Amino acid sequence: MGIKPIAASTVAIWAAGMLFATAARAEPVPVLTVAPQSAAAAFELEGVVQAVRQATLAAQVGGNVVSLPVKAGDRLKAGQLVARLDARDAQAALQRNDAGVVQAEGVLRSARLAAARSRELRRQDFISQAALDVAETELSTAQAGADQARAARSQAALAQGYATLTAPFDAVVLAAHVETGDLALPGRAVATLYAPGALRVVVQVPASRAATARTAQRLSVRLPDGNLVRPVQQTFLPNTDPVSQTVELRLDLDARSAAALVPGQALAVQFEGAAAVAGAAAVPWVPRSAVLQRGELTAVYVAVGEGFALRSVRTGAPAADGRVPLWAGVQPGERIAADAVRAGLAGAAPAR
Repeated sequence: MGIKPIAASTVAIWAAGMLFATAARAEPVPVLTVAPQSAAAAFELEGVVQAVRQATLAAQVGGNVVSLPVKAGDRLKAGQLVARLDARDAQAALQRNDAGVVQAEGVLRSARLAAARSRELRRQDFISQAALDVAETELSTAQAGADQARAARSQAALAQGYATLTAPFDAVVLAAHVETGDLALPGRAVATLYAPGALRVVVQVPASRAATARTAQRLSVRLPDGNLVRPVQQTFLPNTDPVSQTVELRLDLDARSAAALVPGQALAVQFEGAAAVAGAAAVPWVPRSAVLQRGELTAVYVAVGEGFALRSVRTGAPAADGRVPLWAGVQPGERIAADAVRAGLAGAAPAR
């Protein structure tokens, strides 16, 4: 028994019916009318965690690294060993200067005895005053030589001490910049340490928004777990970076909030209750749901007739309340979908 073929007209009628049913089931999508608004009273910027107290230990003498008992993340006590360099050259220099001190002190003792004899002989009028002056001069020279030898010995001992690098304060190792066996020339970084109890968030505020940021009534830092914390102190640096055109804002955190953070971590900072700046450009602000983000595409759905058209837009940093500024791509008076996902479905139509 064969299968009866379906007529093309029947298929067309069925497809049209399905499209009609889909269109009938599509719910109208609420729309928003684009209207410029004054500068937002709340916005959000990204900051970077920075250690208030941080030190980079560097080699002050040349030598191979013979010991590096620390690694990133280790906690150290003040004075604990961080690295040891090959100190054989420094040790040899110290021994050489020790010998120089012994020699200079021997010359000094001899000059003292000679000067004492010359004084006695001069008192008895056995030698001239000129001979006594020569003896006194030789004593002064010997004294200077001994002082110079002792100073050189102290410098050699100090150079030998440079071969041992220790933690200057209770710290955490942020990074080790060398490995055992590396040659550490003078000035080469060996390890970076920071005090874990004192961290701050540094925000580079665009110069165009600095005045608004300074008027913020509330500043909050969003931690990785989503909690918002208030900084214990905030400091705006008085200068503007001439290259990036930003003003640096430092937000000191309390020890409890800083316990789970590390330098270099990115955190969001919310500015709330900021006053609008006179003369600031007014831009449309829309809910985050109205903006479609797909890879490199940022767009909104603009109501056109009985449907929607996708249009690329340029947005700014979102505000703390979730709204997003539309800097370019739409015109005042145009209508856009309040829900970009729903507006992208087949048969979506603007609500009347």
